Amino acid sequence: CDPREEYHLGWDVPGTILSTGMPDDVAIEMQLDAQCAVVAVTHDPKLDDLVLLEALKSPAFYVGALGSSRNDAKRRERLAMFDLPPEAIARLRGPIGLNLGSRTPAEIAVAIVAELVAVRNGVTQTQREAQRPRGAAAETAAQPVAGSAH
Repeated sequence: CDPREEYHLGWDVPGTILSTGMPDDVAIEMQLDAQCAVVAVTHDPKLDDLVLLEALKSPAFYVGALGSSRNDAKRRERLAMFDLPPEAIARLRGPIGLNLGSRTPAEIAVAIVAELVAVRNGVTQTQREAQRPRGAAAETAAQPVAGSAH
């Protein structure tokens, strides 16, 4: 959802519906449950923080926001000023997405969806690292990447 009119005209994604209401109002109307994920990506605290406040009060299985570690820390401080309990703020994921070294919007989207799937399946970063064979990271790092200049 996005209430900003400048983004409405360019929205043409088959099989989707653009909600143009305020994100926090849309979250309330949707009656978020444990099957829902909420991802705030506008970089606008006036929009993102309000929907995060509602989402963190809900049983949504995933609540996260796009942004740097510095912005994430500031966001958490702002949420605390709204009297959101520390345990609710601790549910907030940020910066979102698996660390794939992504820089392009498409790759960042893939990293975010990959994290959503991992969380939905109950897989944590620690579990993924524990499942990797010992020395696999070192072996992978030592192998040349196809097309690399090494």
